[in-house]
Amino acid sequence: MKSRAKAPLKSTRLLDQLRERIRYCHYSFRTEKAYVHWARRFIRYHGLRHPRALGGPEVEAFLSHLATERKVAPSTHRQALAAILFLYREVLEMELPWMQAIGRPRPHVHVPMVLSREEVARLLAAIDPEFHVVVSVLYGAGLRLGECLG
Repeated sequence: MKSRAKAPLKSTRLLDQLRERIRYCHYSFRTEKAYVHWARRFIRYHGLRHPRALGGPEVEAFLSHLATERKVAPSTHRQALAAILFLYREVLEMELPWMQAIGRPRPHVHVPMVLSREEVARLLAAIDPEFHVVVSVLYGAGLRLGECLG
């Protein structure tokens, strides 16, 4: 599947082409820095081989290395994957079948702690009377301590 027509790249070096395409797509400078960083690390991880010579197993090996050996966060893992996919799709203009099969890490789910009415009553009863009003305002308004003190 070919993607939409893109402006021809003027640069001859791969990372310069990546920068050029990112700018053409109006991505932020921070995204550009991150994508170039991950593309460089991907290429270095595979002994400076050109990404055209690499495929799904090499991408999986790099992402697996990040997750298991480098122990990067799921968001970092997704960013590295996005950078590599951008490199293949937008710069090398390669839509390979393995791109959709690459596993994506699940983000850590933060389950908020919700106290029952009885637990809240016990907590407020245990507070020093001097701080009872402050703690009640904190809890009732859902404020952080700094917000309440301010």
